[in-house]
Amino acid sequence: MRHVIALDVGGTGMKAALVGADGALLHQARRPTGRERGPDAVVANILDFAAELSAHGTKTLGEPAAAAGVAVPGIVDEAAGIAAYSANLGWRDVPLRELIRTELGIPAALGHDVRTGGLAEGRVGAGKGADRFLFVALGTGIAGAIGVDGRVEAGAHGFAGEIGHVVVRPGGPPCPCGQRGCLERLASAAAVSEAWAAASGDPSADAADCAKAVTSGDPNAVRVWQHAIDALADGLVTALTLLDPRTLIIGGGLAEAGETLFTPLRDAVRQRVTFQKLPTIVPAVLGDAAGCLGAGLLAWDLLTTTTRIQEETT
Repeated sequence: MRHVIALDVGGTGMKAALVGADGALLHQARRPTGRERGPDAVVANILDFAAELSAHGTKTLGEPAAAAGVAVPGIVDEAAGIAAYSANLGWRDVPLRELIRTELGIPAALGHDVRTGGLAEGRVGAGKGADRFLFVALGTGIAGAIGVDGRVEAGAHGFAGEIGHVVVRPGGPPCPCGQRGCLERLASAAAVSEAWAAASGDPSADAADCAKAVTSGDPNAVRVWQHAIDALADGLVTALTLLDPRTLIIGGGLAEAGETLFTPLRDAVRQRVTFQKLPTIVPAVLGDAAGCLGAGLLAWDLLTTTTRIQEETT
């Protein structure tokens, strides 16, 4: 059965799959990233995992994988196939696409983790059928993916979609990026956790605890939550003004709060738009499978492009 290898590399763990042409996950596996052993060990672990998947596919599906797609965090030069930098994994300028290609002997594609997950959500998930979408992941930080006609923009330098570093509160809390008042310092799951821990007096309290307290009517929790909602709405309206998406997909840990997040967020965005067209605002639906599905799409897209070029030159 024709298939591709898909790898989603995270800060602590890796998810992988063999993906069929119809998007079916034919085999799934996980293993630790192993970052405690250093960046070289992480790269070696990725290559070993890819080789294990390749061998499994050949044995159980009757033929070798046709291509591989890999999604990684940090700064990614997708055109060059280089994992440029990751604070979590400690690497710099790793030619990961070429390393995968050499290890497996098949074409390989490299993508940014959030943009790759956004590609899957936009094409086969919550944004399916939308010609223009914006995917925003509310996790420890905030990042996004700009979707146009079934593909995701990387930008000229690999930074497209970094909505988390749009300044929404000038002079606000400092951000590791060097600015102050960035969206992710006010509306990410980490920011809400920090604010609620301080407001509740419980150092172990997190964003999920805050959401539960909101549903129970705790006024301090409502204040913390609304502060984050207001900042998020300001950032999103800036993005809507620039990008004019038809669908706005919200994912990440904070989105797990469901309508506790989405009802006030839709209201806040609606109150802020003037001439802009209000997009459909929906939760992501693919969960932690999005990265693998997106990496699989990158691999299938690579094969489609290669086939088209071959046909045009013959």
